[in-house]
Amino acid sequence: MNTIAIRIFDFLKNFPPFEALSKEQLLSVCESVNVIYVEKEVPVFNIGEPINNHFYVVKDGAVGLFRDNNLLVDECDEGDIFGLRALLRKGDYILSAKAIEETILYTISSELLESHITPNANASQFLMTSFVSNIRHGNSSSITKNISSPRHDISDLQSADYSKNPITCTSDTSIKDAAQIMTNNRVGSIVVSKNNKPLGIITDKDLRTKIATGHFNISDSVSKIMSSPVITYPENISVAEAQIAMLRHRITHLCITKDGTVNTELTGILSEHDIIVLRENNASVLIKEIKRSNKPEHLKNIRQRAEQLLERYLDQNIPINFSCRLISTINDAITTRLINLAIDKLKKKSPVKFAWLAIGSQGRQEQLLLTDQDNALVFEDVSKENNETVKDYFLALSNEVNHNLETVGFELCPAKMMANNPKWCLSVSEWQSQFNRWVSKPDQDNLMLCTIFFDYELVYGDSSLVNQLSKGIFNSISKHDIFLTYLARNTLQNPPPLSFFRQFLVENDGEHKDQFDIKARAIMPLVDAARLLILSHNIKSVNNTIQRFIKLIELEPQNKDVYLFCIEAFKDLLEFRTSQGLTNNNSGRFIDLQSLSKGNRLKLKRSFKSVKAIQELIQTRFKLSQLL
Repeated sequence: MNTIAIRIFDFLKNFPPFEALSKEQLLSVCESVNVIYVEKEVPVFNIGEPINNHFYVVKDGAVGLFRDNNLLVDECDEGDIFGLRALLRKGDYILSAKAIEETILYTISSELLESHITPNANASQFLMTSFVSNIRHGNSSSITKNISSPRHDISDLQSADYSKNPITCTSDTSIKDAAQIMTNNRVGSIVVSKNNKPLGIITDKDLRTKIATGHFNISDSVSKIMSSPVITYPENISVAEAQIAMLRHRITHLCITKDGTVNTELTGILSEHDIIVLRENNASVLIKEIKRSNKPEHLKNIRQRAEQLLERYLDQNIPINFSCRLISTINDAITTRLINLAIDKLKKKSPVKFAWLAIGSQGRQEQLLLTDQDNALVFEDVSKENNETVKDYFLALSNEVNHNLETVGFELCPAKMMANNPKWCLSVSEWQSQFNRWVSKPDQDNLMLCTIFFDYELVYGDSSLVNQLSKGIFNSISKHDIFLTYLARNTLQNPPPLSFFRQFLVENDGEHKDQFDIKARAIMPLVDAARLLILSHNIKSVNNTIQRFIKLIELEPQNKDVYLFCIEAFKDLLEFRTSQGLTNNNSGRFIDLQSLSKGNRLKLKRSFKSVKAIQELIQTRFKLSQLL
C-alpha cells in the first residue's frame, strides 16, 4: 500500500463512521480516497450545481456551508463530513461550500460508501444520526413529523407483540359469565365492546377487589365494574411507549385499535405481563415495589436498581428521552411514597391543600442520575393568624421528606433549595409575591432563582395550586416586559464552549482542573434557551427541554431547523453526561476529555454548534447584539 493511503488510514481511523470499519475495510477505502487542496475563499461546490459523485471529509482547515443569501449555517473542521446529504438525496446542492481557511479535503465516492460503509451497521447508524442532526441545513419536514409528539420520539423501538385475538363481551353480559369466559380462555382480562369498539375492560384485579369483597353481585352486568373509558393505542405501539402509558395511567392493560382511538375496531390487547416478557424489563415491578415500601432504605435499593435499568437502556441504545421519562416516573413515585410515609409519621393529615413540586432538572424530567435534590412546597392560602401554624406543619413534613430522600441517595441541596427551607415552603399568595419580586427586579440573583424555580412540575398534591402559580408568573411577566430581555441576556452568559482555536474550554483550576463541565458549558445553555423562548410564548405547561423545542417548532415553523438541531444535540449531551456518570459513579458533570475517543470528542464538539445557533437566534430576537 502506498504511503499516502497509510496516512489517510491513520487519520480516518480516529473518526466516525470510519472507526467502526474493520482495518481491512478502511484500508480498502483509503486506497481510493482522493486528496484535494482548496485555498481560502475558494468554493468547493455551489448551490444549484449537480452533485458530485462523492462526499467530503475535512483533513485540515475549515469549510463553511452557506445558504443562498451567503448566510453561514455551519462550519466544518477536522474530521467533519459534508456533502453526504446531497449524495444520499441524489439532487442538486441546496447549500454552497467554501473554504474559510486553507483546507485539505478527502473525497470518498458513492461506490465506496455503498460497498464498504453503509453495509456496516455501526457506521450506517452514525451516518443516519448525522443525517438527522444536521437536518437544519435542508428540508426537515420528514424529521418534524417524526418528533412532533412524544409518541413518535420512541417509535423506532421494538413494536409490542400484543394479543391479536382479544376476548370480548357485551355490556349486558353478567359478571359471572364474563369470569367464566376469562377462565375458559385462560386470560386475565376481557374487553367490553359494542360493534367491536371498546367500551371498557375487566381484569382479574376487578374480580378480586369488586366481587370477592362483596361490593357487587356476580349476577350484575359487567358495565357495573368495568373500567371505562379504556386507554387505547394504535397497532404500531412500541414496547417503550406501552411501558410509559401503563406507568402514567397506573393500569396493566392497553386496548389496541386500528387508529389508536376508541372510535375504531378493536384489534388486540396488550398486558403488563406481555411487556415484561418482551423486554425483560422490571420498571413496572419497581413501581409496584415502591408503593409497597415502608422504609427509605428499601426505596434506596429500588433506586439503585433503577440506575442499573438506565445503564441497560444506554447499552441497548434506547433513546435518552425515553429513559428520562421512565426514570422521572420512578423518582416521582419514590417521592410520593415518602410524602405518604411522612404524613403517616406526623399522625396528622395536612391542614389545607398543598402541592409538592420538583424543580430544576427533575422538574424538567431530566434528572437521570442521583444528583442533589431540588424541590419546593406550596399550600393553600389561609388567614394571617393561621399561616404560621399551617407552615410549621408543612416544614415538619418537608423536613422528613427531604432527609428521607437523602437516605434514598438524593443529596441535600448545598444551596438549601428544598421544601424544608422556609423560603421555599410558602402559600400560593406568598409564592406569587415572590415570583413578582423576581420578575420586577431581575438582578443576577433573582434571574438565577427564576431559572431554577420556573422549571417546576407537580409531583404530589393539588394541581389547582400549581395552575395558580403559573398564572401568577405570566401576570408578572406581562407587567414587566424588560424581564424577558434580562433573562435573554442571562441566557447568553455561557457562549459555545470552544476557544478561538476550536479547543474545548476546560476548568482552569480547582478540583476539576482540565476537565470539561458539560452541564454548565453545554447542557444548561440549551436548557436556558428553551425556557426563555417558551416563556416568551406564555406557555408554562411544557417543562421538558426536548418537548419545549418540539413545541417551539409548532409555534415558530420558520425556525424549525435550529430547534431540530438543538433537540438532537441535547439528546447527545444528556447521553454523554449519563454515560460518564454511570461509568465514574458520580453526577457525570465533569468529563476527563482524555478518556474520550477522538470520535466521541468530535461528536461532543459538533453538539456545541447548536448552542451557537440558538444563541444567535436569541441575540437577534431580543436585540442583544451590543452585548456580544
